[in-house]
Amino acid sequence: MDQDEESEKPDDEEDYYEEEDEFETEVEESEEISERTDTAPEQSEYSYSEDPFLEEIEKSGEEPVKKISENFFYKYNEVASIPFVTQDSGIPLNLLTLIHSFGYDSTRRANLHLLDSQTLIFIAGNQIVFVDLTTFEQSYLRSNSGRGIGALAVHPDKTHFVVAEKGVYPNVIIYDYPLLRPYRILREGTEEAYAYASFNSVGSLLATVGSYPDYTITVWNWKEEQPILRTKAFSQDVFKVTFNPEDEEQLTTAGSGHIKFWLMALTFTGLKLQGFLGRFGKTAVTDIEGYMELPDGKVLSGSEWGNLLLWEGGLIKVELCRHTRRTCHVGPITQIMLDEGEIITAGEDGCIRIWDFETIDTADAVDESEMIEMEPINEMQVGKNVKLYSMVKIFKPGNSIWFAQDANGAIWKLDLSFSNITQDPKCLFSFHTGPITAMAVSPFTYLMATTSHDCSVRIFDFAAKLFLTQMDFKEGGTALTWAPRVVSYRGGLLVAGFEDGVIRILELFDPKGLVVFAGRRKVMAAQLHLKQAIKPHTAAVTAIAYEQNGEVLATGSKDKTVFFFVVGKQYEPIGYINVPGPVTQLVWTPKSYDDSFLLILCENGYVLEVPVPQVRETETLPTFEIKDLPIKCFHFMSIKSRILRDIEIERRRKRKEEKEKEKEERRKIRLQMMKALKESEGEEEEEGEQEEEEEEEEEGPLPEIFTPDKPCPILCGFYSAPKKFWISLGGYDSGFLYHCKFPDKQAKTMEEQQDEPFDFHLVEDTDDNPIRVISFSLSKFMMFCGMQKGQIRVYILKDQNLQLTDMQSYWSYSIHDNDYGQIQALCPSYDDRFVVTCGADSNIFVFNVLSEEELEEGLKATVPPARIGIETEKRAEDIEDPNTYSIEGARRKREHDQIMKEAEEIKAQKRAKLRDLRNEFEKLLVKNAELPEHMQLHRTEFDVDTKVREETERKMVKKIKQVEKELAWEKEKHRIALLKLQQRFRDSLEFDTVIVHAIQTEHKISTYRLLKLSGKYTKARRLSQTERRTSKFDWKEKEVVSAKKESQKDADIKVNLRMTMRIPKMCWPLKRPRITWVTSTSRLPQTTRSLSKCA
Repeated sequence: MDQDEESEKPDDEEDYYEEEDEFETEVEESEEISERTDTAPEQSEYSYSEDPFLEEIEKSGEEPVKKISENFFYKYNEVASIPFVTQDSGIPLNLLTLIHSFGYDSTRRANLHLLDSQTLIFIAGNQIVFVDLTTFEQSYLRSNSGRGIGALAVHPDKTHFVVAEKGVYPNVIIYDYPLLRPYRILREGTEEAYAYASFNSVGSLLATVGSYPDYTITVWNWKEEQPILRTKAFSQDVFKVTFNPEDEEQLTTAGSGHIKFWLMALTFTGLKLQGFLGRFGKTAVTDIEGYMELPDGKVLSGSEWGNLLLWEGGLIKVELCRHTRRTCHVGPITQIMLDEGEIITAGEDGCIRIWDFETIDTADAVDESEMIEMEPINEMQVGKNVKLYSMVKIFKPGNSIWFAQDANGAIWKLDLSFSNITQDPKCLFSFHTGPITAMAVSPFTYLMATTSHDCSVRIFDFAAKLFLTQMDFKEGGTALTWAPRVVSYRGGLLVAGFEDGVIRILELFDPKGLVVFAGRRKVMAAQLHLKQAIKPHTAAVTAIAYEQNGEVLATGSKDKTVFFFVVGKQYEPIGYINVPGPVTQLVWTPKSYDDSFLLILCENGYVLEVPVPQVRETETLPTFEIKDLPIKCFHFMSIKSRILRDIEIERRRKRKEEKEKEKEERRKIRLQMMKALKESEGEEEEEGEQEEEEEEEEEGPLPEIFTPDKPCPILCGFYSAPKKFWISLGGYDSGFLYHCKFPDKQAKTMEEQQDEPFDFHLVEDTDDNPIRVISFSLSKFMMFCGMQKGQIRVYILKDQNLQLTDMQSYWSYSIHDNDYGQIQALCPSYDDRFVVTCGADSNIFVFNVLSEEELEEGLKATVPPARIGIETEKRAEDIEDPNTYSIEGARRKREHDQIMKEAEEIKAQKRAKLRDLRNEFEKLLVKNAELPEHMQLHRTEFDVDTKVREETERKMVKKIKQVEKELAWEKEKHRIALLKLQQRFRDSLEFDTVIVHAIQTEHKISTYRLLKLSGKYTKARRLSQTERRTSKFDWKEKEVVSAKKESQKDADIKVNLRMTMRIPKMCWPLKRPRITWVTSTSRLPQTTRSLSKCA
């Protein structure tokens, strides 16, 4: 199959797959190596002596291939990426040093490998993390490109491992183990990133496959750093590539909606990689995550719905399921392995099942469904909410211990011996899963709190590199802050915001000093206690901030509101204000400012400033909304296009000045030369004019003035002075920090407000990599910036002010994943000795800031002691239902209920009065009936005023007509729709289906739907009948029919005469009718009805 045909996947399955004979004959031709490298002839001729299909072909006149020495190693310092430092800035390269990682990218495919029985490795952003299973200590290797790592692979002998990178034509670095020296570097195997890598069974070859946009599969002679074969694997994502363990000339790839079988074939043009696309046939097309090659060449793969598919010859031979057509797994099968003669499958349902190899290998379809039912030999449920992605085994004789990657943020140790002494699954490590949304650092000690969409809040001691405790909830966390010292002198109070709009006040304490009650679990290093749960918002909470004096707490949300609370033992609501967009960040003015204001950054370009609201009594208020709070507004209008235009004008001006200087120097030199040669001065001026004209023609048009239609999002900001602030934006307006101030004159409405920054600062290399978070050291000497693409950038502020006048020198380092690892939070410790970061790639990194003092041995955080009586204090009532009313919703519901209650009371009073009047009227009717008949009043005389009834009836008729007018269009619409349905489905039928069921048996008979013949056919039929000559049979049939008609006519006359004799004289003038028998009197002819009356 050609690559052009493979690059597009039609919707129709029949078009997607070619005929079988064409499919078996057509193959994909691999690209020539000479197109990508200059040493193509040497690379294509190089081979292994032990592999017959890779034998070296010697050609006369060519130089022999130079082999790399087996003892050659690269220097790690030359291979590993290093931080970027502005030239001549004096900033040391080791400004920040990674000391620990608390995260794990558990949703990345095949992100868990085993180097030996005690060492696990996995990818964490731009680092490879090595974990010692005995001491749980970590060590790290940096990426080569500084743009992320795509895949890992381990040599079958555990002597080497592969790090496949990301970037522009990224490298594949092969390290030896355990010395961790760079051994080989493979270049130009893909365009942007590697998706998977694997060795063959003996480790002599390496296969890699790239991700978007090229999806290139490459087979490498990795020891010589030479590609052997290369071609495009598929036109969509490829998840995996492997060699057949029994036949290394065969490979398999699988991914999005496909599986493909490859063969290394020696053709007359050389060694080629031929690919055959698997055809699903009757089976639905599925993404394939896990598969394995069987010894006889067949391939066993998983499916999205959980069944096993057995492939042979590029076709599905049989689909395997459990008894009663139950699926083998509930959900996708992520990994399939052959171990000690048994097939092991792992799925996203958290189950591991063992299947009989012989049953699967010899399976054959017995009917058209092509499904075989079988049951697993053994199975294991790892745990609740477990989602297995990959498994690795300790390769020792008789060993049954496996390590599993759980996509829900864990690494498990599993015993698959299935014996009487089998150990229960053990969770070795537990991490956040998915993007880490918020982080806060204690202002007292080395404690850190994080939250994520996995519905947990976790506490870490980042100095001692320990996880302390966690608390789980029903909804994912979105915001987090640690209460300052003025709020909690113990330093253990946190406020967390969640996706459903709830904020929870949590108290952290050390439970070791508490009285241990019977049945209590083992004492942990720390514990969280829920103090209060409040729901001020109806959407996710995005920002939480304490006022500098600690008296007020402000929360912002995506529901475009900011809520204020009075800080105390129980947080009491003050009220809320509406803002023009979803809240991004809340910033209070520093203590050094005279007045306290709150800076509100909105996602859609609005920045607001409000003072601290006054505490008020809210119990009697119908709503919590604060309408009299003065608000200053700044609506950002893009000026980037003008900045770029001014920069270009300035660049051209400087360039022109430089050229003028160069031209003047050349002119002086020319004059001197001309004088020496006695040339005329006029000719010199003409030549100069020609040069000027040529220079003017080279200049292109200036950049156009552009304003984006949709406002760019404000990502972060901070105060620089009273009423002034810096903001960073994403989208088109990224690349600058904008200095803004609130205008003295405010527009009537916020929508009419349009403002521009009064200053800006160009931030290098951030056009598509904006600053997402900004924080400062305590001394304001360093400004820490977290970038969209996962880098940390540190600016040295020599003036230690927030005007950013000396923001020229900086230090930058790629830490998180560059594709999806945007930094969500970046915080220095309370003493500036550490910096911690968290990102959307599930990673949390701790750095040591360069200092003269070395970290002491055993440095650890101090957990706040427990309050007296906290062990007997009940946990606050939590809000678990996401549909619970918010504070404002509950208040409005209460007010609405009160109004409805009052209305119902008024209605009840009216009903009671009407009931009394009705009873009194009924008594009058009874008394009236007791009077003599001549004294009784007629019922109409009880109407005191007939005009009232007439007016009521007139109003009713008018309302009915009004309703009919309002519904006339809808009525006509439905009438026409019904008519069209009848014409489409009923009028075209000659006879509909009628089913008659027997009463005592199950028999039934039915007609069938009979369509009417078209008018064209009926007309043609009539014409053919008129033109046809009357046959002898037709002539006789006509005579018989006419005779019957005559006899029937005579009979009708006799009946009519008899009926006439019975008609009375009063009915005699009526004409003699023809008797017609009908089933309903309503359908009788008028004459017949008259006769019946007369009778």
